[in-house]
Amino acid sequence: MAMKIRLSRGGSKKRPFYRIVAADSRMPRDGRYVEKLGTYNPLLPKDSEDRVNMNIERVNYWLGQGAQPTDRISRMLEAAGIIAKKERVNLKKGEPGQKARDRVEQKATKALAATEAAAVVEAAPEVEVVVEVAPEVEVVVEAAPETAKPAS
Repeated sequence: MAMKIRLSRGGSKKRPFYRIVAADSRMPRDGRYVEKLGTYNPLLPKDSEDRVNMNIERVNYWLGQGAQPTDRISRMLEAAGIIAKKERVNLKKGEPGQKARDRVEQKATKALAATEAAAVVEAAPEVEVVVEVAPEVEVVVEAAPETAKPAS
């Protein structure tokens, strides 16, 4: 019989409340359990003492019997100092999405173009711009001859 220490959900809709239980891994999440080990109320603030309550002696007993804690329970046990902290690697955590990478790339190319343009302006000697105005040209518009006569 594979035992797990896990959360069993209670409470009403949109108001979760969890029991920390030792249960057979084949049982449903909210189904039959062997022993209630504590409670977890996620609606309370993180610094509240009543957020997580556990019977430490019984949790240690079940861990000694070979019960495996779920990830969420193992984090709670690590915070309580019952088990050693595990090294977790989340390789995707700090990686930006595709659109963010495209935006960064566009900003970089714009900044590079702006610095190159500024460098060209700085390096080029001052040039005097002379604008010549062409003499006025007379435009004659003639009326086009009528080729098709209207039918009467």
